[in-house]
Parts: sequence; structure tokens; C-alpha cells
Amino acid sequence: MLECVGRDGYEATTVPDVVATARVSRNAFYEFFQDKADCFIAVCDQTSEELLGELLELAGEPDWTQAMREGARRYLRWWQERPTISSAYLVSLPTVGARALRQRERHYAAFRAMFADLGRRARVEQPDLGPLSELIPRVLVVAITELVAEEVRAGRTSRLTDLSDEIALLAIKLLADDATAERAGVKGAKVGS
Repeated sequence: MLECVGRDGYEATTVPDVVATARVSRNAFYEFFQDKADCFIAVCDQTSEELLGELLELAGEPDWTQAMREGARRYLRWWQERPTISSAYLVSLPTVGARALRQRERHYAAFRAMFADLGRRARVEQPDLGPLSELIPRVLVVAITELVAEEVRAGRTSRLTDLSDEIALLAIKLLADDATAERAGVKGAKVGS
């Protein structure tokens, strides 16, 4: 499914395309999935869970800014190394309809929780930081996802990791402050930038 959607787009992909690519029967497809959307949503669920699992492994990093920096690198590298999946998930998923949007919202919630945990960890490691607004994790998820989707739509998937430092800088500034970003040694970090 991801191969077909990544290559041809969701609308142009058909169940016969998917079963031919997967080398399974149409009956086998319908044993597992109600329709094309059901299959696509299931594979997007799996994709998101794999990515989130890789990012959650960073909880053992020595400090939260290192976890954020490495997380930005891993997140971007994950999409960069999977251009077909990137196109299918980031570009086509929003076009599938209400079921897909509900699925994406579930994934966004998991990523918001991850950023909220980083914000809490920042406050444990830096007790002088003020309270974290509930809006910050939401902004980070939407902004980073849309930025990456924009790069994929523009055909720049192979250059996604070039954005690692800037995304880490943005996240550290929003989760903490400019001084923390500067101390973290994120390239390009300047107070007031």
C-alpha cells in the first residue's frame, strides 16, 4: 500500500494495484481490510508507531536537550530514508477523509505527549524554568509535521536531515528558553533570534 500510494498517490491507487504489488489475492486483502482506506490507515498506524518507538528510546539520554537534538536527527533521518513512506503518510494521509484524520489525531496525541514529557523533564533538570504552556507541545507537533510535509511535497526529502539543528533549536526554545538553546550548543542558536 505504501509503495503504491507513495508512487501514484492515494486517489490513483487501487486495491488491484495493492494486491498485485503485494502478490496476494484480492480475497486475502479483504480478509484483513474493509477497503483501500482501511488498509492505508492500518499501514500508517504501523508507520507512526515504529517512528514513535524509535524516538521514545531516547528517554535514556543524559539530558533532555541531548534527547531533543538526537530526536530531531532521528525523526528527520527516518522520513529521509523512507521517501515512499514519507510521501504516502505526510502528503496523502490528510486526503483520505475523516477516518484518516482521526487516525492522524491519535498519532499527534502520542507525539504531543512525548513533547510534554520533554518539557516536564526540562523543568526537573532546570527548576528555574517557568510552567510549560499546554499549547507548546501542540505547536511543535503541528509545526514540525507540516514543515517536513512541505519539504516532501517540494521534492526535498533527501535533504530533510539538513533541518535537524533548526528543528532542535525551535523545540528547545519553545520547551525552555533561548538561553537553554544556546547552552545546548545547537548550531545557529542565538538569544533573541
